[in-house]
Amino acid sequence: MAATRLIDGAGLIMEPTTVTLITGASSGSGREIAIHLSRSRRLILHGRDAARLAETRDRCERPESQILWIQDLRDTAAIAAPLTALIESRPLAVEGFVHSAGLLKIAPLRLIEPGEAAGLMAVNCLSAAEITRVLIAKKTNARHLKGIVFISSTASQFGAKGFNVYCASKGALDALMRALAVELAPGVRVNSVLPGAVRTPMTESMLADAELRERMQAGYPLGLGESKDIATAVEYLLSDGARWITGHSLVVDGGRTVNITG
Repeated sequence: MAATRLIDGAGLIMEPTTVTLITGASSGSGREIAIHLSRSRRLILHGRDAARLAETRDRCERPESQILWIQDLRDTAAIAAPLTALIESRPLAVEGFVHSAGLLKIAPLRLIEPGEAAGLMAVNCLSAAEITRVLIAKKTNARHLKGIVFISSTASQFGAKGFNVYCASKGALDALMRALAVELAPGVRVNSVLPGAVRTPMTESMLADAELRERMQAGYPLGLGESKDIATAVEYLLSDGARWITGHSLVVDGGRTVNITG
């Protein structure tokens, strides 16, 4: 069954619906990206928690037209079959892919178990590769895919105590982005957004520490960021306005990484 068309019971040809897939859409930056992009796009909203994912859908424009995909990305071998079935059965034409799903584990390396590290690498990087593999399959998605944006982190370029595997996973994601930008050109543009400290449920525990929050704010010339700052960057990279941009790591951090003061 090709993604380009489907014949229904009446013998009519069904043209595929153009959509953008957003992983990690049940909270944080992924949710904000989904809400923002829903103003102009129909979406596949991915997450592990059905209830929270439904909340995201309800906050989107035209919630009845947004599609839910509930999947645990820690098991990368289990991604291809349900995603392929979702695309081919509708049918859908996945034009954009935003990988915002992520796990964060802050601990010394000696305290991190192999299973925890493997799960973090799977969600933050390897699942992005597997989803991309499905979306570039001609039988499943024809040549509909045009743009990919990976939500990385400034942690991919710098080190921090306790962020060992997280830094490694985001560094791998950026390396994957650069390789795919070359491999998939000219049909697909691939870029990353590297946020600094953004207020999300993932960073809530860190920012709850008043002393740490004040210290972090002092290092950000424009102050701490909001999820909407990431969403607008993603919107731009998926747009025709970024038609000549690929293989680029767009740092969105309020000037933190260029600030060498103190």
